[in-house]
Formats: sequence, structure tokens, C-alpha cells
Amino acid sequence: MGQVEATTERIIAADPEEVFDALADYSGTRAKLLPEHFSEYEVREGGDGEGTLVHWKLQATSKRVRDCLLEVSEPSTGQLVEKDRNSSMVTTWTVTPAGEGRAKAVVTTTWTGATGIGGFFERTFAPKGLARIYDAVLGRLASETEKGGGAAS
Repeated sequence: MGQVEATTERIIAADPEEVFDALADYSGTRAKLLPEHFSEYEVREGGDGEGTLVHWKLQATSKRVRDCLLEVSEPSTGQLVEKDRNSSMVTTWTVTPAGEGRAKAVVTTTWTGATGIGGFFERTFAPKGLARIYDAVLGRLASETEKGGGAAS
């Protein structure tokens, strides 16, 4: 069983703190950022960064739905880590400055993949599919935080 990883990133024309705060706002902004691949979104504890416990279902493909119960931590400045209690999946969001009034948002998800032929297909296709889903989240994050945006739905 190998480690599977999916990463995507985007430069956002907004202050890094604003971008991070939007991501960490599980009780408000985060739900607005999720595309149709996410359902049954529910904050169960906390709601703002560290200490949050959030649930959602992630439909990565037409046949694959993950029931996720995520514990959120903030191990360092500008970093959110979501560890799934139901699997080996860990998603790390990192927001860093990218020049004046700009932020670089990077999201990386890792998990222990299946073995055999199923594992081969998972390692081959899952990272691309998940990167597309998280690219949509980053696009909505940009719309939500960039000046002149904020009213996107």
C-alpha cells in the first residue's frame, strides 16, 4: 500500500490573513467554498480553525463517496490540517504571502492507497480528480476573498 497524494495551488489577490481566515471559518465561509462534490456538511465542534470537528461526504467519482469526519489543527502559522477520523486521509491547507496583497494557497491531500490493480488505478486517477475538486474550492476561495468579489455564489 503506497501513499497517494494530490496537490493543487492558486495565487489569490487578497491578503494572506483574509484567505486563511476564510478557510478556517468552518461555521461560515467554508460551506460556501464547497462544490457539488461535498454533501451533508456539518460542524460538530468548534467552527473556527484549531479544535473544529467537521463532517461531510465527498463524492470523488460517481461510485466513490467518502464519509469524512475531520479534526482540524493549526500546527503552524498559515496552516490548517484536517485529519479524517474515518480513514488515513489528511488534507493540509497552507496560505503564504505571494507579494503585495497576494496569497499563495496550496492544498495537499494524502492517504494510504489500495493494493493491487485497484491501487494502481487509484494512484493513477484519484490525484487528478481530487486536484480538480480542490481547484474548484480554491476558485471559490479566490472569489470570496479578492477585492471586488465576495458576492459570488
